[in-house]
Amino acid sequence: MKLVLMTVVVLFMATSMFAADAEVGGVKWGALSAALVLGVAAAAGAIGQGRAISAACEGIARNPGAAGAIRLAMIIGLALIESLVIYALVIAFMIHKF
Repeated sequence: MKLVLMTVVVLFMATSMFAADAEVGGVKWGALSAALVLGVAAAAGAIGQGRAISAACEGIARNPGAAGAIRLAMIIGLALIESLVIYALVIAFMIHKF
């Protein structure tokens, strides 16, 4: 019941947001929000890549025979992490409307 009530409240609040008119000469928040989105995504991606490479190096050091499988899994993981940062770049372009 709480979920239904909360959903109805959010939907009613959202309709008034869509009906708001744009201000003329206001602050352009698109550039700031695009920079924030890209900065957070790049920082999170860099942390994720660093942890993935660290774990892969540790795994290879413990079991050198599994280096091929670990390396393949690491490269696939790094590609997926980097794709999220590229998606954030695309979203930043959509926000800023280049």
